Amino acid sequence: MRKEKLVTLALAAGMALASGMALASGSALAAGDAAKGKKVFKKCKACHSITTGKHKVGPSLAGVVGRKAGTAAGFKRYKGLKGSDITWDEASLDKWLTNPKKFLGKKTSMGFKMKKADQRADVIAYLKTLK
Repeated sequence: MRKEKLVTLALAAGMALASGMALASGSALAAGDAAKGKKVFKKCKACHSITTGKHKVGPSLAGVVGRKAGTAAGFKRYKGLKGSDITWDEASLDKWLTNPKKFLGKKTSMGFKMKKADQRADVIAYLKTLK
């Protein structure tokens, strides 16, 4: 019986360590709250609309999740995203929102950074609701 407890403890410790490493590396995204994300998105509204085809300084973000980067119909001001092989999913949006210039290099004019992981998760959850 004692040996079984040690094995169980060792497995639990290993799983906890793996979970902690995944969170520390940023590979595990927290589930966001779309309602909170809608409020946080107010920071983005100066440059982005949520109406299909209505662009501002930045492209419309309607239907952005799952879309190939640089392909919003009617938006002509892409620099580094046009022709890229990026598809906007939770992971790529999280990296983009963290630091667009680090994600893409100097080929972007977006300088806004969203430093708080919970806000990024909430905004991404909100973007997923936009069709």
